Formats: sequence, C-alpha cells, structure tokens
Amino acid sequence: MRLLAASPVCPPRLLVYSAFISQPDRVKYVTQTKPDISTFQGLILALQSYWAEQGCVILQPYDMEMGAGTFHTATFLRAIGPENWHAAYVQPSRRPADGRYGDNPNRLQHYYQFQVVLKPNPENIQELYLDSLRHIGLDPLVHDVRFVEDNWESPTLGAWGLGWEVWLNGMEVTQFTYFQQVGGIECYPVTGEITYGLERLAMYLQGVDSVYDLIYSDGPFGKVTYGDVFHQNEVEQSTYNFEYAHVDKLFEHFDHFESEANRLIELNLPLPAYEMVVRASHTFNLLDARRAISVTERQRYILRVRSLARAIAQSYLQARARLGFPMATADLRDEVLAKLKEAE
Repeated sequence: MRLLAASPVCPPRLLVYSAFISQPDRVKYVTQTKPDISTFQGLILALQSYWAEQGCVILQPYDMEMGAGTFHTATFLRAIGPENWHAAYVQPSRRPADGRYGDNPNRLQHYYQFQVVLKPNPENIQELYLDSLRHIGLDPLVHDVRFVEDNWESPTLGAWGLGWEVWLNGMEVTQFTYFQQVGGIECYPVTGEITYGLERLAMYLQGVDSVYDLIYSDGPFGKVTYGDVFHQNEVEQSTYNFEYAHVDKLFEHFDHFESEANRLIELNLPLPAYEMVVRASHTFNLLDARRAISVTERQRYILRVRSLARAIAQSYLQARARLGFPMATADLRDEVLAKLKEAE
C-alpha cells in the first residue's frame, strides 16, 4: 500500500487521504473525506477541522515535556499583552506521579489534551464549544452537559482564572478558563481557554471502560488500539519515574535550568528562558514522583519556578512592546503602550 498526498483540487476544508491496494487482478482505492470520530485520531482531526473553520491557527505540539497544554507558549506567553490570538493544538502532557505502570484503565502519566486559546475571549465562547460537541456527534439537547464552577490556578506559572469543568453525562471532559492573570501580569484583554481531555472524550464516544481499548485508528492496514501504541510506554516510563530517575542528577539539572533561565532573562531572551522553566518544571515533577522532595521543600521549589515564570512574563511583555504589539488592534495597542511608558 502507498499513501498519496491530497489532491490539489480537493476543497480546502475537506480532509482527504487516498490509498490504493495493488493486487494481481485489481487496484482498490480507499478514500476518506471526513474524519472518522469513532477513532482517537479521527476525533483529533475533527476538532482541528472545526476550530480551523472558526479562524484558529492550528499549531503543532510543543516539542518538550510539559505537564499541560497551558505550558505551551501559545497559551502561557500569548495570553500576555494586548495582542489578538486564536489558536488550537494537541499537546502531549506528562505528569510522572500519575503513572500506574499501565495497570489502571484511566490513569496515565502521558496523555493528550486538545487546547483552544481565544483572545480576546468571545462572548459566544460557550456556544462555540457546544457547537464543537455537535461537530463530533454529541448533541447537547440529547446528552447531559453541565458547567460546574471550578476556578483554575497554576502555582508554578503564577497564573489563575475563573472557570468551569464541563461534565458530559456525569464525566468531566473539558475545562473552561477565563485567564485573569498569567506570570503575575493581569490579562488584558481576557483570554478564553478550552481544554478537552481527549482520552476521556474518546472513551465516551467509543463506549469503552479502558483507555487501552480505544481504537486509535482503523484503516486499510486494520485496527490499531491506544494500548498498541502506548501501553509499553506507560509501563516503562512509570518504572523510570518511580524507581530509576536519578535523584541527585535531577537536583543538579533543576539548579542548572534555573541558572540558565536567569541568565537568559538578563539577555532579554524570554523564549529560550521560558524553555528552561519548562525543563525545570518537568524536573521538579520527576523529583516529586520519586518522593525526593519534602512537603516544606516542595513549596520552596514551586516558588522558585514561579519567580522565574513571573520574570519571563515581564520580559516577554517588554519584548512584544518593543515590537509595537503588531497583532493588537490600534486602540488597545496605544493604550497598553501608554501605560507601560507611564510605569517606567
């Protein structure tokens, strides 16, 4: 079998793949023109398609270990300042302490979030979300969809916001957050964030009780399950996270990442500095999984990461100001630039 590129004559919003199976007496073509939401990858494609139609930039995952989609620069840094920003992306998320050696059917140390960031926050954001559920075959008039108040806070990022959990027939599948502050900086305008729990949503759609039984893909080569793709990784990474991660080296790494972040902040390089913070945060999470940090020390390490995040947020804001906030509307840009000048 050979996969072919999408034809240039295909409609731009229509996802198309074609394949042909060559046999002695015939050639069989298989073409799909719509994401198959009965598979995990089809669910992702459907959400990407929907949010692209709403005007979002469809980004790729950030290529570093991070605990949530909020750590992606497309959320954390883009929420700072007056510039407009609309993006959606999948983010692999790692939480070492949540691993269960592949034995728990719905507890993972590595999983996926689908993140949507809308700035400024549109008035109809909840309706946009409900429409996205309809797009993947979940009619809110048929299913019990509830918004349960659940304000959000990230101590390490110095960020918080007003928010809601979204429960679908009794199971949490999404988190809504209206960012009020990021890196200690007030969000103006407010950024709306929607975080879909992809595995939970897929488990509901497919009617399975174990994440490993999810159909990841179903095509000409046959079915591939989530377990086929990720179960071994859960077993081995859990073993590393809980038993073999080198504690002494991890402490050294944390100190190095902190030092590098401070050095890069002094050089007015907030983006490379932020990557050091992401590395430091993951290192802290590994130390936490190894139970190498006491309760008292834990708070101290969180404060160390938070102070870096705050310094980077300020550095990033100043960097965008020097560029003149090119993605902001003229009135908002001028207002924020004037305030920054007054504060000097």
